[in-house]
Amino acid sequence: MTGNANVKQAVPFFRANIERSLCYYVYGLGFEMTRKWIVEGKLRFCWLQHGEAALMLQEFPKEGHDSWSPKGKVGEGVSICFQCDDALAIYRTGTARGIKPRSPLSETECGSPRCRIRMATRSSSRA
Repeated sequence: MTGNANVKQAVPFFRANIERSLCYYVYGLGFEMTRKWIVEGKLRFCWLQHGEAALMLQEFPKEGHDSWSPKGKVGEGVSICFQCDDALAIYRTGTARGIKPRSPLSETECGSPRCRIRMATRSSSRA
């Protein structure tokens, strides 16, 4: 690793149904919307933050200028792994709010116990 790292973070960028995604990430998992872009009264882009982890969401118009439609099944094969000190706390928060995340995984990293939680996007809970 270099002494002066320039890259600080990789942030997933999803083309998504924003209303559905906000229900999942903000109201379900406790993320906070820290940036947003509104076009003609509709939220089109947002940055969601939870601790040091972030996600970007963008919803395109379905028709007209700047429209976009997926060519395949959206979210298929995508999973997000959050590395955290207490995965069970996030798991419990999500399940208490009606979210059905996969079970948390426990691992040992460099001799110290840590946890991670994996939330897979699926058609039933996909954001």
